[in-house]
Amino acid sequence: MSNLQKGMSLLITAFHKYSGKEGDRNTLTKGELTELLNKELGDIFGKASDKQALDKIFKDLDADKSGTVDFQEYVTLVACITVLCNESLSK
Repeated sequence: MSNLQKGMSLLITAFHKYSGKEGDRNTLTKGELTELLNKELGDIFGKASDKQALDKIFKDLDADKSGTVDFQEYVTLVACITVLCNESLSK
């Protein structure tokens, strides 16, 4: 597998590690998203404990207003964070 394919596989695996704990295995609830952010991205952003900030992130991600974050919405989050990290490293 190429590095890009490994990266894609890791994105999928991380999503499904947290999805479905509180319902549909194809979506993340706010609680599941919070756990994912804390455990998978905590070293970048610190612990996600600000309820208002989490509510805003969740609301912004939930593009279809379903009350959950689906895989496409999750990938959008990861892509945005990746762009920010790239910009930071490029300075």
